[in-house]
Amino acid sequence: MEKYYIVDSSILPESFDKVIKARGLLETGKSSNVSEAVKMVGISRGTYYKYKDLVFLPDEDMNDRKALISMMLNHEQGILNKVLGIISETNASILTINQNIPIHNIASVVISLDISHLTGTIDDLMDKLKEYEFISNVQLISVE
Repeated sequence: MEKYYIVDSSILPESFDKVIKARGLLETGKSSNVSEAVKMVGISRGTYYKYKDLVFLPDEDMNDRKALISMMLNHEQGILNKVLGIISETNASILTINQNIPIHNIASVVISLDISHLTGTIDDLMDKLKEYEFISNVQLISVE
């Protein structure tokens, strides 16, 4: 189970801040490639690749948060509706649903959510989904 923390940057290695700066250079186009970005901030490519998907600054607008989750559902009538009910109970809003055709009576589903008004944490929601036998392989793909 993944856990997320908000911590003061003073207790973290300086390289985390540099990874965030390098990613910012790439996102804004101030650097055209990873090699150039890491050289500008003073870290190795290995450090950048090790942490690039793990360290983030909080969004300026923390009220607009999104999450992407995937899961496998038994192919039975009403199962997706039950999943949507579980999500609704947490005050998350569904943005998109992508469901593949069932193979061996199991369908993969990816749901994007607006979690701005989520009751509890994203981990709480994931745990609720994992409690049901008709839902398996529940994974948090990303949080924004």
